[in-house]
Amino acid sequence: MTRNLTGKCFCGAVHYEVADEFAYAANCHCSNCRRTTGSAFKPFAGIERGKFRLTAGDDRLLIFGDKSGHDAHCGRCGSLLYSLVRDGAYVHVAMGTLVDDPSIRPTAHIFVGSKAKWFTIADDLPQYDGHVPG
Repeated sequence: MTRNLTGKCFCGAVHYEVADEFAYAANCHCSNCRRTTGSAFKPFAGIERGKFRLTAGDDRLLIFGDKSGHDAHCGRCGSLLYSLVRDGAYVHVAMGTLVDDPSIRPTAHIFVGSKAKWFTIADDLPQYDGHVPG
């Protein structure tokens, strides 16, 4: 039986549920992820779109992008909740918004070629200048 995880924004206006069946997880250091999170990187976990659903506050979302790819923020507090990616087929859940502990952990640092110069990666995860190869 699949375990479901819950997540929410900072103010609690938007809630979601996601299956604990993530396909991958990474720490993204690209400039877009840094800007949307206000941090050195965005820890995210990727899952098929059909395994993610909003349970409250879908009318509160602030969307940047379109139907095939976007970032979804709470329109009240600004929290980045998820990104719709890969032509709308996958959701990248911002791991910091999960209430429950997922079984997956980030396995790599991606887009390290454009990481913040003021941040030093201090773990032993593999580092890639762009996406994880192949």
